Amino acid sequence: MINGRNIKIITDADGDKLVLINDIVFKGKRNINWDEVKVYLKGYVGDFYQIEKNAEIVYIGNELPEEYTESESRKALMGANAKAKANAATAIPELIQIATNEEFQENFKKKHNKNAKNGWYRYDVRFALPIYENSILIRYNVFNARLLINHAENGKKYLYDILAIKKETSKPQQ
Repeated sequence: MINGRNIKIITDADGDKLVLINDIVFKGKRNINWDEVKVYLKGYVGDFYQIEKNAEIVYIGNELPEEYTESESRKALMGANAKAKANAATAIPELIQIATNEEFQENFKKKHNKNAKNGWYRYDVRFALPIYENSILIRYNVFNARLLINHAENGKKYLYDILAIKKETSKPQQ
């Protein structure tokens, strides 16, 4: 478990939960140090967390740090979305806790026959990062993402990656 995190789960005006990440650990939009993110993620290996909606236990295995930081989907991220993924790493326990909208998919790739023998699960999550101007908090940017969880040969479910990170656009007032 990684200590000293300033993270809260809140409920928005629509009654949906989101993770408020108050400290930006990985700064910069252009030059995220993904090796630092990988080292940070290694601090979770061996831990497990529970999804509140369905009481499923999700483990953090040895594959997460590498997949999270080196996947093709991560390499395609740029700007605010790359910074969002890097900093989402600081809120893994809370993101797993608030996961919703479970979707199952069979495993079709031979390379995943062991680690996803029993298929893949995807869950929706939301998180917010603070935006500062001259050290003053002016707002939060809210992001949607998908947790990718594999159901391994040993019967356990493991967080594999966080995908499809996208900033929410503001909703017009009605």
